[in-house]
Amino acid sequence: MGQVAERVAEFQDLALVKAELAARIAAIDVRAPYTGATDLAPDIDAIRLIAHRNGMNPAVTVTHFIDSALSRGEHGALVHGWLMTLSDAIYSERQDVQACHVFAAACSVRLAG
Repeated sequence: MGQVAERVAEFQDLALVKAELAARIAAIDVRAPYTGATDLAPDIDAIRLIAHRNGMNPAVTVTHFIDSALSRGEHGALVHGWLMTLSDAIYSERQDVQACHVFAAACSVRLAG
């Protein structure tokens, strides 16, 4: 019984983390058309740190690609697509290395694109 309660608590905690990250992504998305790329980078870094602490590996992978895109000067509407990919990574059921590779491949295509 104790293990079940513990697993439920972990699931609820992760759901709260995902909700927080979704709110952060939505806030960035609203600001992105009016904000320079360098001003968005700290918010993406904060998402990366939260995702890393919570074992959300595909989200960490995507944030690295977003940093690359921002450093290239992508901004405005282009950021929206990156944020949607980040949302997908956050809500991904898989958090293994293969999932990271899949998201990295998708980001590579977008970055080259």
